[in-house]
Amino acid sequence: MVTSSAPTLPGWTHIYSGKVRDLYVPDGAIGLDDTRAVLVVASDRVSAFDHVLEPGIPGKGELLTTLSLWWFDRLTGVPNHLIADHRLVGGEVIDEIPDAVAGRAMLVKPLDMYPIECVVRGYLTGSGWVEYQASQSVCGIALPAGLQNGDRLPEPIYTPAWKAPLGQHDENISFERTVELVGAGIAAELRDLSLEIYARASAIAEARGVIIADTKFEFGADRSTGVTTLADEVLTSDSSRYWDAAAHASGTTPDERMASFDKQIVRNWLAANWDASDSSGQATPPPPLPADIVERTAARYRELLERLSSD
Repeated sequence: MVTSSAPTLPGWTHIYSGKVRDLYVPDGAIGLDDTRAVLVVASDRVSAFDHVLEPGIPGKGELLTTLSLWWFDRLTGVPNHLIADHRLVGGEVIDEIPDAVAGRAMLVKPLDMYPIECVVRGYLTGSGWVEYQASQSVCGIALPAGLQNGDRLPEPIYTPAWKAPLGQHDENISFERTVELVGAGIAAELRDLSLEIYARASAIAEARGVIIADTKFEFGADRSTGVTTLADEVLTSDSSRYWDAAAHASGTTPDERMASFDKQIVRNWLAANWDASDSSGQATPPPPLPADIVERTAARYRELLERLSSD
């Protein structure tokens, strides 16, 4: 999906736009298969229920990028796709990231991406809660009886999804299906890495009074070494559910327990104010977000970054 909202950047060619991010390669490169570097620019666009919404969340792109970089710094020992965004030319330091997107862009190396969204769930919520009520399981993984919406799971579970082609919905799949897609060795590595990163990140967040209820990771193979490498955003408010730990401990209702630092405010408003199809079954576009929903969401994104990054 390519959108006209992606900015024109001197020295870079726009090749792709997702719901939130715009990708560029250096001028002269044909595409992702013929480039030394990729510029990943996070926009202020916000998506929910597979729709890009209007208006965006002011400052969101910079907040997401800052949070990703903060987590990459703390996940020592886990290979990631970041590369140096400065170079020395004739004694002068050149910034590779254009001024127009400074603060909301990362320079990364291209990878051979695995078609798997590596989802880890530490708490029962969202689609997992819906499935649990019907089958006492999440993505086919049996869970104890008596759990409530927002409860911590006995241990984190890995529930991968298949990254569907553009225009289709991602699909939850079994671990056995990931073996068919990427092979037994890579499937096990993706699962183990995802659970390890989630455990490390959860401990860091909980020390700052924040719960990571669930998250998703993406990985690819380094084209030179074959090493499995963490890619895309990591542990952002878009890819994760973050809750206030004190509220979770004292809350008596799901809304009180799941005081979120992510776009749940947007999801909740849409669920209450949008019929995705009309009386004839035709799809309807989502309504514009009210100013107060935009402002509250931006404030929660900022508060999360402040909570996590404060010493």
